Amino acid sequence: MASASVIGVGYCAPLKHFLTFTTTTTTTTLHRRLLLFSLSSSSSSSSPNTNNISTNSLFSKRMERFWAHSGIRKNIELVAYLRQYGMLRSNKVAEVMNTIDRRLFVPNGNPPYIDSPIEIGYNATISAPHMHASCLELLEENLQPGMHALDIGSGSGYLTACFGLMVGSEGHAVGVEHIPELVASSFRNIENSAAALLLKEGSLQVHVGDGRLGWPDFAPYDAIHVGAAAQEIPQSLIDQLKPGGRLVIPVGNIFQDLKIVDKKLDGTVTVRNEASVRFVPLTSREAQLRDY
Repeated sequence: MASASVIGVGYCAPLKHFLTFTTTTTTTTLHRRLLLFSLSSSSSSSSPNTNNISTNSLFSKRMERFWAHSGIRKNIELVAYLRQYGMLRSNKVAEVMNTIDRRLFVPNGNPPYIDSPIEIGYNATISAPHMHASCLELLEENLQPGMHALDIGSGSGYLTACFGLMVGSEGHAVGVEHIPELVASSFRNIENSAAALLLKEGSLQVHVGDGRLGWPDFAPYDAIHVGAAAQEIPQSLIDQLKPGGRLVIPVGNIFQDLKIVDKKLDGTVTVRNEASVRFVPLTSREAQLRDY
C-alpha cells in the first residue's frame, strides 16, 4: 500500500457520497479507498472520530469556498489534481475525464471543478470527481471498445458519457434513471459534450426506468455501475452481468460498502468489499421525491 496523507470525511445531506479532503500532511500508510475517517467540520484535528459525521451544510459551503479559491478553473486542472494526489492513476481514465468536461453536467451557478458531490435537483447529485475516477478505474478492464456498459441511476449523464467514450461506437453504453426530468437534462448535457456523436448514433442511450430491474435490451453487460445504495444486490443485475463481467454497487443502509461483484467465465459469482461509502438509497421514484 502506498503512502498518503490522512483523509478526512464529511457528509452533507442529502449528498450521495462522503466528501474527502486532505486534513494534514502527516504521512501514514493507508489504502486510498479502504480507509475512510470521519471528521467534525468544526475541528481541525487530524485525529479520526468515527462517531462524528458532520451533517452541517456550512461544512459543504466552507469546502466550496476552499475550492473556489484553489486555483482550479479548468477541467484539465481538476484531472491533474486527482492524479497529483493519487486519486486517479489510470492514463485511460484520465484521458476520458479530460475529454468529458464536468462543467457541462453541473447546474449553472455551481462551481463545477470542486471535488465534491453537487446537487442536480430531485434529491439527486452528480458524484464527486474522485468517486467517478475510482469507479471508472474499477471498471476499466470491462469498458474496452466494443463492450456493453450499464449505468444505473445515471443522473446528470456524466458517467454514462464516460462509459460511451470508453466502449466506443462499436459498443453500447446505457444509462437508466427513474426521474424523467433528469433523463431530459442528461440528454442536453451529453449533446453538448464530446460524447454527442455516440448519442446521435445510438451506441450511447439514456432511458427512463427502474434501475433495480436493469435494462435487458443490451444485456449481458461487461460493466454495470450503480450510483445508489441497495439493501442487497439485485438479482436482476447479476443475471444481466456477462460472464467475465463486473458490477460495482454500494450496499447497505446506515453502514454501506462499495462492493465489487465479479462473474467468472463459468458463471460463478464472487463479491468483495472495496470501500466504506455513503450513498442515497436505491429506491422507487416516489420515495426519492417524497421530501423534494
